[in-house]
Amino acid sequence: MRGQVCAGVMCFLLAFASPCGFAGPPFFTDDPAPVDYHHWEFYLASLQEYAGHAATATLPHVEVNYGALQNVQLHLLAPMAYLHTSEGTHYGYAATEIGVKYRFVEETGNIPQIGTFPLVEIPTGDANLTGGKVQAYIPLWLQKSWGKFTTYGGGGFWYNPGPDMKNWTFVGWQAQYDFSDALSLGGELYFHTADQNDAQAGAAFNAGGFINIDANNHVLCSIGHSFYGEVATTAYLGYQYTL
Repeated sequence: MRGQVCAGVMCFLLAFASPCGFAGPPFFTDDPAPVDYHHWEFYLASLQEYAGHAATATLPHVEVNYGALQNVQLHLLAPMAYLHTSEGTHYGYAATEIGVKYRFVEETGNIPQIGTFPLVEIPTGDANLTGGKVQAYIPLWLQKSWGKFTTYGGGGFWYNPGPDMKNWTFVGWQAQYDFSDALSLGGELYFHTADQNDAQAGAAFNAGGFINIDANNHVLCSIGHSFYGEVATTAYLGYQYTL
């Protein structure tokens, strides 16, 4: 049961898609913009969730994104994970995440950019931290900008096999404003269906932002709380290097 509980929570902890223009982390909702062609993004970060039944975190996770082609990004996320419940504590390597982001509609004055970012979670680590099954996510994301204001969102379907587990969906929308070259702040609302037979659907909000130290170094953070379903608090803190 610990593995099943954590598998559901870790879907959220690993369901971060990688940003271009600093979208995606530190939020759960992603955008359709891939990393620029032949450019890189590197993250060292931690994502935590505190709920009544468990405390779960990536401590830390490493994320790498590369613009392999025009409008195509390759993605890898390797997490060390922590799980604490009333039944015990686990710490170790969790599921490896790989994915490809593809933008198939570019933004114009009247049309948003549109893309997809399929992800696969491979249970390469401790079974208590992965659920022991391959999981997959197929989303659709949209984004539109007007000057310093950007909004994006969408959602998708998680394939989540295993005893007592359920396939589930995620829908979210985010908005952010660039107050200066150094500071952007934003917030999101998101909803997910139940990922286990005895779990609940839920909805939550997140607020956070990005501090751009210079053109290559960035600090990302957010904090959020549920307002429907199981009571939970989430937080994200990360360092991003762009090249």
